[in-house]
Amino acid sequence: MKLTIIIAIIGLAVILFAFKSDNIEMPDYRVLRKYENVEIRQYPAMVIAQTLLTKSSNDQQMNGGFRVIAAYIFGGNERNQKIAMTAPVVMKMGDTASMYFMMPKQYNTSQLPKPNSNEVKIMDEKAKVMAVIRYDGFSSDAKIKKYTDELAAIVIKYKLKTTGAYMYMGYNAPWDIINRRNEIAIEVLE
Repeated sequence: MKLTIIIAIIGLAVILFAFKSDNIEMPDYRVLRKYENVEIRQYPAMVIAQTLLTKSSNDQQMNGGFRVIAAYIFGGNERNQKIAMTAPVVMKMGDTASMYFMMPKQYNTSQLPKPNSNEVKIMDEKAKVMAVIRYDGFSSDAKIKKYTDELAAIVIKYKLKTTGAYMYMGYNAPWDIINRRNEIAIEVLE
């Protein structure tokens, strides 16, 4: 009986741990204004680790790109240094798709170790203003298309001037089941 209770408590703890929101670093942004369900946000400059993605479905691109950059932050670099995971993971969509992770704020490009893979580039990303739409749950190619189209309609309706490709931003680990956060964004010219 006691063993069953202990196993149940451990099982419950594991489940609760899986549902918790990780306390990982995210970029500080400021909401400048809103258009319906779209926020116009000011993002600061940041250092990123980026890789180019091959043509395939968004799901396949996400998995492949994530593995390449995750290898870098989990020690696949000249110092075998582990670098803290941040959120969101960003996938720039379009003809030349890419994925990047924001590096923790305490680093600049010269402080980060050189990646072992030539597929990972450490770069400075300039400060920018973004139009962003948020959705919950697990993401898919269909949801990414739906919310990209919804954001594009708002961009047209409010005559926002944009530049670059649309981006998918995912905030959760694959094992997170509740409180999932996904966003589609595009840079706005102010």
